[in-house]
Amino acid sequence: MKIIKLNAIDSTNSYLINLGKNEVLEDGTIVTAKTQTKGRGQLGNYWQSTLQQSLTFSMFKRFDEFSVSQVSSIAFAVSLGVRKGLKKLLISNVKVKWPNDIMSHSKKLSGILIENQIKQNQIVSSVIGIGINVNEANFEDLPQATSMLQVTGVKYDLNEVLHVISETVLFELNKIRTANSIKLKEEYEAALFRKNKVSVFETPNGKRFNGKIKGVTKSGELIVENENDLLKNFQLKEIKMLF
Repeated sequence: MKIIKLNAIDSTNSYLINLGKNEVLEDGTIVTAKTQTKGRGQLGNYWQSTLQQSLTFSMFKRFDEFSVSQVSSIAFAVSLGVRKGLKKLLISNVKVKWPNDIMSHSKKLSGILIENQIKQNQIVSSVIGIGINVNEANFEDLPQATSMLQVTGVKYDLNEVLHVISETVLFELNKIRTANSIKLKEEYEAALFRKNKVSVFETPNGKRFNGKIKGVTKSGELIVENENDLLKNFQLKEIKMLF
């Protein structure tokens, strides 16, 4: 893997996307930064990184004739890759909070942002941003966050974490062209945070309801069973889990 290391950048995803406009990127190229000033997350949120304690990096993955109808497979594979990498690093109780936050012991450990480049209904490449809380000792303003240090009591080498996570993510991504998409979805569903447990959800208009996560659709929508035992599918902007 080609790794580009920067001291500070606004966003590793933005840097890698812009770099790809000016040169042909090697498959698996990684950009990592000690500090991100405007690290982007889902729905316009920002990923907060801490100097020498957080790991923030973006990965370029090239695809050949990969239909846009299979876009959810990329999200499934990346989430599972991060999860497997963290388990290799002895992080326990690792789950995927839909669509792609990574949790440990019910607290957020890692966030993922995937930006796909599409031409003629084909995904030609993806830029995958990953942020991981590694050596933070506390989170004063983020009670639902955790770090690898908090989970294990062990201080980690950021370079080791980078190599392990990037390798497991690339391994999962390299499989999706030939992998059974149904089995990939089932593996993702098995890793879902609070699956089959009663949770509180909120819609954009502030309405709250109790429900159980039952799985996801082929296109990645969340399937929730409400209090009347009715199943409903939700897209990313249509629902938020409050636990």
